[in-house]
Amino acid sequence: MLFQNKNLLVRKLEQKDSPLLAKWLSDPRVLEFYEGRDNPFDQDKVKKEFYDPNDYVNKCIVAFEGSEIGYIQFYLLEEDTKREYGYGDEVIYGIDQFIGEAAYWNKGLGTLLVTSMANFLLVQKKADLVVMDPQIRNARAIKCYEKSGFKKVKLLPKHELHEGEYRDCWLMEYRK
Repeated sequence: MLFQNKNLLVRKLEQKDSPLLAKWLSDPRVLEFYEGRDNPFDQDKVKKEFYDPNDYVNKCIVAFEGSEIGYIQFYLLEEDTKREYGYGDEVIYGIDQFIGEAAYWNKGLGTLLVTSMANFLLVQKKADLVVMDPQIRNARAIKCYEKSGFKKVKLLPKHELHEGEYRDCWLMEYRK
């Protein structure tokens, strides 16, 4: 277990989790904003993308009241990304996440998850700040992140290739 906050638990991704990821990442409702509806995952693609031992990304499963409900990852920002975003020598972590089980949407769990992860990174990993870059059209996620204390700091035009089109994103940050 990485951390727990109330009934929410975050743990490292394990091999046994690949069917969950394949299920969530083949759901068009999840793919609308994460990876793209034109990019569904099967077991083989999950194994290739999520189980590379040389990957620097910390991949985790999110559980609520004992049920696996989603995914979150965190990683130190690379120097070129820090420069692109206009940062200096700070310790900066990026995070990406989704609630894969639609029955758990709109219940405040995304806010609890994002707030908990940001605090974990600030305290346990000694981060100076935590960043995300959601697509500007993902209003529900942006509202969740703002409720979690993240602030929009920079528009990133044509930042992410999604469903065949480069999409504008917000750089959002959470500071101590």
